Parts: sequence; structure tokens; C-alpha cells
Amino acid sequence: MLATFIIGLREGLEAALIVGIIAAFLRKNGKSLTAMWVGVVLAVVLSVVVGVALDLTERALPQAGQEGMESVIGGVAVFFVTGMILWMNTHAHNMKKALESEAAQAISQSSAWALASMAFLAVLKEGFETSVFLLATFSVAQSAAWAAVGAVIGLLVAVFIGCGIYYGGIRINLSRFFRFTGLFLIFVAGGLIITSLMTAHEAGWLNIGQQRVADLSWLVPPGTVRSALITGVLGIPADPNLIETFGWVLYIAIVTVMIYWPANRRPAPKVTARALLASAAVMALAAVSLFLFYPSYTLQVPDTAPLVGNDAQNAAGQLQLQPVAGNGYQLSVKTASGSATAINLPADASAAGSQAGVPTDEWTVKSTYSPPDAPGILDLDQVVALYGNRVPIGLDPAQHPGPYQAAWTIHCTVQVSVAQGVLLAASGQADEVITLSGSGLQSPRTVTARHPTAAASDCNWQTSVAYQQNVSNALQQRQIYQDSYRFWAYMLPALLAALALIFVISALRVLLKLRNVRLSVSAKDGLSFGSPLHTGLPKNK
Repeated sequence: MLATFIIGLREGLEAALIVGIIAAFLRKNGKSLTAMWVGVVLAVVLSVVVGVALDLTERALPQAGQEGMESVIGGVAVFFVTGMILWMNTHAHNMKKALESEAAQAISQSSAWALASMAFLAVLKEGFETSVFLLATFSVAQSAAWAAVGAVIGLLVAVFIGCGIYYGGIRINLSRFFRFTGLFLIFVAGGLIITSLMTAHEAGWLNIGQQRVADLSWLVPPGTVRSALITGVLGIPADPNLIETFGWVLYIAIVTVMIYWPANRRPAPKVTARALLASAAVMALAAVSLFLFYPSYTLQVPDTAPLVGNDAQNAAGQLQLQPVAGNGYQLSVKTASGSATAINLPADASAAGSQAGVPTDEWTVKSTYSPPDAPGILDLDQVVALYGNRVPIGLDPAQHPGPYQAAWTIHCTVQVSVAQGVLLAASGQADEVITLSGSGLQSPRTVTARHPTAAASDCNWQTSVAYQQNVSNALQQRQIYQDSYRFWAYMLPALLAALALIFVISALRVLLKLRNVRLSVSAKDGLSFGSPLHTGLPKNK
């Protein structure tokens, strides 16, 4: 509640000051306030619509999408609040003069729309910042209801102070007010940095630096005032990890130094511009270097997978997985008996799964074949032995003593798991079916062999446990490395490039301001040099 109160108070007061300054200027010049209020109302309505639309969009997304959008909103909110703090720290003392100058220009255009546009854009900026910042703060608040109450109270107090300033009943030191609240908002934004990094991890975007660096449960016990202040307001969790701590410390240190470094110890504008450009060049070079030269991970797994029998002891051959362009994979099976089989795995897997945290594509392929070397005649003892030393159901030895004519069919089921283009596991299971006829049987009898013969060995196999463990470990290591690679080769270069661009823009603004100052001084010197007093010419009367 305290965080949203300060946000509502500060942002609301900025908007109220803008409206109040414009209104006082218009009233002083005898102009109608109607156009201004039209712009203000439109800006407020649009800001509310933006906030509601963002909230509804987030709720409509799946869980991972919601976490990702919370990260984006949090990042945008941090960007807005940082820019707002820096801008007000620099312009709070001359905001009135700047707004009056813009209002005078709008009046000179003799257009109500110019005034409405000015008020609309000025208030829309504050309203949009407020919507995004409050939405990001609501997502981490312990109670959304109390957070909303705090925001409403802050806005009402801001309107009251703005009215008091407009009518002359209240006077406050704006520079001191914004510097004090700015310090508080820096820590609130630091908490949003932590939350954004946390939700980015939950969305699967950021998986490095998740080692816990401290246990703050003693400092923020649940249900206490300290927990409400430190965790609820400032966003600091009881178990911060490495990346969250680094982001928080870096943000707090940089922004605090930028705002509160003593003015008399700051370098000259030209030196500042050069330092900004040099820093931008270093960051741009680092971004390009990381993007181009950060090493990728080379997965080292055997080209072939050894097979063992279903007893997991005897060697049964080997497998090899080969990709087929645009059509999935082909699994080459070479058994210990010397037979070779090619199994096609289509591009669309039968199912998706996961093994040891690694996503897998899984196929189940069934086939039927008749072994060429299987005996065509079986006696009763052979049938009993195949059926597990029992007489098959429906076969009466007294009436059908054998021998029998035997037709053999093997139903082979092969299950394959592929992870990231690598064979992770495979197994074959044979169901051996014998159809008996003759020996007085009025109709054929089907018997399933409970002790498969050598003919079924070509489909009774599995990849060795050692192979599966080695491949699983290698894939997990690559997954960990890919998370690091995505951060160091893409996310960090993008951040460095954005910071470099901001530094370049800031340096150009400093240089442009210096240029304008020089031109202003040159114009004054030229006017002084060409004046009658300077030239000794008589003054015009």
C-alpha cells in the first residue's frame, strides 16, 4: 500500500502540477479552460484503457506467458520510473517556465486543438507511466486490494495538493519533494528489477544465476511489519538469488549515483559527453564481440548406441539414428544375429515426453513379420515348452496329441525417444504367436509363446543403461550451457546495445545543449559588437 500510495502521489502530483500551471497561465491570459480539460479527460481515459487492456491481456495468457508479460511490464515500468526520476531531478525547478512557454505557443496558434493536444500529451505521459508502474506493482503486492487503496489515496492527495498550489493555499519545495520521493521510488524500482528477473526465470527466459546467495528469513519473517515493508513494498525476497542480487545492486548503485552525485563534483558537460560516447563504444564493442564470438556447445555422444537383450546383460547389437531431410529420422537396427532393419520415424512424433528434465519426442512403431527359419512342425512337448511348460488352453493332448503344423507370426513393437536430435533410448518388444493346426484340430488354435525363441531375438532388445545415462547427462549439460549461451550471446548483448544507444543519445543531447549555449553567446556577442555604443556611432533618436 505504501509503494502504490507514493506512486499515485508522485505521478498524480506531476499531472496536477502540469494541469495547474497550464490552467493558471490560461486564466491569467483570459483564455477558456475547456480545450485543456478536454485533453486532460481524454488522457485520463486512455491511460485507464491502457492499464485495463494490459491486465486483461495478461490474464488471457497461459501461465508461462503471464510470467513473461509480467517481466516485460516490470522492465517497462522500471524504464519509465527511472526516466521520470531523472527528468524531474533536472527540470523540477523550471517546469513552470517550460509549460508556460508551450502554452503561449499554443495560444499563438489560435487553436483550441493545440491547447487540447498539449494538455493531452502532457497528462497522457504521466497517466501511461502510472498505469504501467501500478500494474507492475500490483503483480508483486501482497494484497491487490490494499495496493489499489493506496494508489487511490495517493492520487486524491495529489489532486488536493495540486488544487492547493493552483489557488495559492499550499506551497511546497518541489525540488526537495521530488528528490525525496525519487529515492524511495528507486528502491521500489529495484524491487521490480528483482521481480522481473524472477518472472523471467519462471517464464523460461532466464535460467542462469539462480544460486541462492542469502537467507533473509530472519529479516523478513512472514506476517510481520518488516516483511510487509521489505518484501511487500521494496520487493526484496527472503531468498534472493545471484542474478536478482546483482541486478538490484547494479540498478540501485547506478541510478543513485546519477541522481544524487554532488553537482559541484560532476565533470564538465564536454567531458561528460566524451565519457558517455566512450562508454557507449565499449559497450557496443562488447555486445558485438559476445554475439559473434561467444563459444557454442558441442554435444559429444556416440554415433551408435549399443544394444543389450531384455535381460540387460547380453549384447544384442547396435542402433544408429540418422536424420531424414524434411521427414523425421531413420533408425538403423543391426542385431547380434546379423540382421539389419531400417525403421522410419516420421516428422510428427507419436507423443512428447520428458526424461531427466530433457524434453523428448517419442515414437511407437509396430510391425509384423514371419521368421523364415521357424520350424513348420511342432510336437506336443515343444508346444508345452513354448507355453511355459503348460498345456495351452483349448488343446486336449488326449484328442490332439500332435504333431501340429505351425505358422509363426512375430508382432514387434519398437519405442524410441529422441531428445534434441539425439537418440536417448529405444527398446524392442516381440510378441511371438504360433497358429497350430492338424492333429485332429477342427479349427486352428493360437498360442502365444511365453518363452520367445531365437527367431524373436531380433525384436527383443534395448539400449544399455550406461548409454542412456551418458546421453542424458550430456543433454542436461548442453541445456545448462544453452541457458548461459542465450544470456551471454543474446540477452546481454541486447542490453549492452540498448544502453549504448541511450548513452549516445544522452551524449548528443549534452553536445546539442552546449552548441545552443555557444550560439546564444555568439549571438549576444554579435549584438554587442554591432551596437552603437560599441562602434562609437551616434544613437538613433
